[in-house]
Amino acid sequence: MAEEGVLDPWVAQWLAGNPMGATPLEDLSPEILELARGPVGMPSQRDIQVAHISDEFVGDVPVRIYHPEGPVTGVVVYFHGGGFVMGSIGIMDNVARALVDASGAVVISVEYRLAPEYPYPAGLDDCEAATRWAIANADRFGVSPRLVALAGESAGGNLAAAVSLRARDAGDLMLAGQVLIYPAVAGTEVFPSKREFDGLVISLAAGEKFWQAYSEGRDLDSDQYAVPLSAKSLAALPPALVVLGGCDMLRDEGRAYAGRLRDDGVDVEEVSYAGQPHGFVNFEFPAASEAFDKIGRWLRSAFAQVD
Repeated sequence: MAEEGVLDPWVAQWLAGNPMGATPLEDLSPEILELARGPVGMPSQRDIQVAHISDEFVGDVPVRIYHPEGPVTGVVVYFHGGGFVMGSIGIMDNVARALVDASGAVVISVEYRLAPEYPYPAGLDDCEAATRWAIANADRFGVSPRLVALAGESAGGNLAAAVSLRARDAGDLMLAGQVLIYPAVAGTEVFPSKREFDGLVISLAAGEKFWQAYSEGRDLDSDQYAVPLSAKSLAALPPALVVLGGCDMLRDEGRAYAGRLRDDGVDVEEVSYAGQPHGFVNFEFPAASEAFDKIGRWLRSAFAQVD
């Protein structure tokens, strides 16, 4: 078995040959942000076909809805990554398609507002609004309102965790599960993996700039909806799958969150992919196929267990 924190040789070779993908983005100038929020991502290596795609609005929030071929297992509301400042439903089209293919669910990809123009909690508000809409309109997709789950990677993992917390505290929403892919849940706290893998795809310097933009300079470390790991209790949250990269800066905080969920009685499964850096799912590294297979099986099981 490969050692968790030793970089996969295939990944190392890819990073050496793709310096743009390997270099942390620390420039938040308007010109760079415009490129990093574009309508189209990198060409996908996987030709995943879905039955139907529609671009719609939930209030003022753009969403892209992907329908699977075959029976619908449930609905997944998906929040893309990008440090709260980058990304788009277009750039992360490959992730949404892979979620549809693996889970058999309708996937609603959310174009939430981004910092610095729209700091916290604007993006979170958009994600909650989209989740509420999905539950209210579940019958449109042929499923029960209880068959709605959340998924997100990195900043999107933070948002999925935060919406789950808001739903629990509001007491009026039932979620089937939450898939947290290398989630950024610790705010300004620096776990050991952040120093160990600093500069590998993402960096401490970039993370500080992203958080400064998202927080608008405010101290949010005790706000559980901005920093889910700071919540006093994680009890009564929906079942969770936490997906980690063995060489990811965010590995340790994701693991800490999984541990907190487990300690508070939440049904949680944690899986780490040895040698994988931050973004390995988005980059479609070989380990991503295994990760999506795992995510798909977990979601199908979560949906099947709903009464």
